[in-house]
Amino acid sequence: MSELRISTDKAELDVPLIHRFLSTQAYWSQGIPEATVARAVAGSLCFGGYVEGAGQVAFARVVSDFATFAYLADVFVLPEHRGCGYSKQLVAGIMAHPQLQGLRRFMLATSDAHGLYAQHGFTAPAYPQTLMEVLRPDIYVQARTA
Repeated sequence: MSELRISTDKAELDVPLIHRFLSTQAYWSQGIPEATVARAVAGSLCFGGYVEGAGQVAFARVVSDFATFAYLADVFVLPEHRGCGYSKQLVAGIMAHPQLQGLRRFMLATSDAHGLYAQHGFTAPAYPQTLMEVLRPDIYVQARTA
């Protein structure tokens, strides 16, 4: 397994690369505007994953009050760097981050990576009947056609 350097320094983030991936390859954010990605980065604790000679190959962000709650979002490893253990290293780094300790609830949504997150203690909600959401899956498509 190659070593992934993880940094929370936003100055190191390749925001155009993050936007390209989220807007064209991520199933959860097709068509997301670059300005929206920039706002999300600005308002989140961001984790960049870097490989010597390849630059940024992974990303994730956490939205949190840093006291009781956190939401893990936009986790990805570029396709050409998958299979190297980077997602495991990235999520382990996130879960070990000092600002994210002692939280009552840490949430995420995934369609295809349950096994990865289960390794870090994530499970289905204990009381799904207590959770509610406003979901607008086509919001970026709607914004472009408006």
